[in-house]
Amino acid sequence: MVKKKRSKKNSSPDFEAALEELETLVEQMEAGDITLEESLQHFERGILLTRTCQEALKAAEQKVEILLQNSADATTQPFDADRD
Repeated sequence: MVKKKRSKKNSSPDFEAALEELETLVEQMEAGDITLEESLQHFERGILLTRTCQEALKAAEQKVEILLQNSADATTQPFDADRD
């Protein structure tokens, strides 16, 4: 499968693409091998990607709530990250 290359400044990537790009930016910043200007650009892009991820998660949560409302016997439970 061929992935389309997106313009980083004018695109709205999907959740997975945004998260992957955000992880890459963080790794580059943590490595310390980029200039201050590049770090600031990475930080600015990271903020935008974080907002994209938050919006996607919020939309997914709303969809789940709607689906659960349509099911008479479904109940929501808090997510416990420590639970296996």
